[in-house]
Amino acid sequence: MPTVITMPALSPTMEEGTLSRWLVKVGDEVTSGDIIAEIETDKATMEVESIDEGIVAKLLVTEGTEQVAVNSVIAVLAEEGEDIEGVDFTSLSKPMATVTSEKIVKVTPEHTNERETLTIQKNYQKSFQQSSERLKASPLAKKTAQEKKVNLSGIIGSGPEGRIINKDVLGASQTRGQNNLFEVSQESLIAPQVLDDRVYSPDSYTLEPLDGVRRTVARRLALSFMQVPHFPLSIDIQIDHLLTVRQDLNRYAPERVKISINDILIKACAQALMDEPDCNASYTDKGIAFHKSANVSVAVAIPGGLMTPVIFAAQDKKLTQISIEMKDLAERARSRRLKPQEYMGGTFSLSNLGMFGIKNFGSIINPPEGMILSVGAGEKRPVFDEQGQLAKATVISVTLTCDHRVIGGAEGAKWLQAFRAYVEKPETMLL
Repeated sequence: MPTVITMPALSPTMEEGTLSRWLVKVGDEVTSGDIIAEIETDKATMEVESIDEGIVAKLLVTEGTEQVAVNSVIAVLAEEGEDIEGVDFTSLSKPMATVTSEKIVKVTPEHTNERETLTIQKNYQKSFQQSSERLKASPLAKKTAQEKKVNLSGIIGSGPEGRIINKDVLGASQTRGQNNLFEVSQESLIAPQVLDDRVYSPDSYTLEPLDGVRRTVARRLALSFMQVPHFPLSIDIQIDHLLTVRQDLNRYAPERVKISINDILIKACAQALMDEPDCNASYTDKGIAFHKSANVSVAVAIPGGLMTPVIFAAQDKKLTQISIEMKDLAERARSRRLKPQEYMGGTFSLSNLGMFGIKNFGSIINPPEGMILSVGAGEKRPVFDEQGQLAKATVISVTLTCDHRVIGGAEGAKWLQAFRAYVEKPETMLL
């Protein structure tokens, strides 16, 4: 029997993607685990494995096709000698269940008439419906899921033997609503930005189409700036002692490990969040969510935008571990090879433009995180030492942007005090 392969959901919020490249062609034999395609989501390009085996009978989506809906049929596998002519596989792509492939009951023989084709389609739809009905869910949960258009196949039940109950559906509906907060169409909130041909002649510029990353970043940041009440707090921090400690640490670090200033700042952010837990928080319509771990998102510039890979539980990690993880995450972010779970789930963001010579700047918050820290370049400045004498020191300016729905001015100021203490005396993070 042939098997249809559908567009997979590669992240919890993915609704569509771009089929970047096929790694197989019609006639190729594939087995379970073979890489068959590359799919581009709004943040990364990921490889897709086949979970079935067979011969590639048809590729229904061409390379480079954008906005391919999750669960739509993209390819067909068949057994050797099978004839699949006469079946309209595209008409069977219904997002009724989150699956990567689904068996077809019967395949059309070589000379199929309309009645046989219709029978096959009905059998396929029936089998697909039955696969959804086999999910263990209470009648109320099924009714709620239908009303709220929630896919039961993506829910983990909390009832007896994993049965999905009504509160599971309600929780999934709420989560989906929060995840889709930034999936609202840009056109419905922001006036379309086009160049007037009467002012800018079309031959006076080149137009580069938006890719998934740039389009998503533009939409999310525009909505964040409009919907989240931002306020900034700025301080200066002396880092001469930090530079000395970093030099000493790298002298004893394992081979091929080089701790950066940014690695130390990540650790300092995490420690300060543990000291000031009121700042490690997110706003929700149900209340303020206080996070138990400091998951630090770090802005990484990539062609066409940026990504924010996450150092999870950074408060518990050594500087060498943070350094190794961050180097790997940054490299894979630039090649768009991050997995969704590696750039989602942050509780705080760090953006450092010091390497570009930027003295100070303020960043836009990355919801649902409550704060983001912007770090400028270190430079020699005149300061007064503890004896009141004029001296010279290496100073950085940092700006903490806060979501005023979650963080007050006093809370943000306390966090900055804790952060500065760790930066100016980084050895305290090693105790």
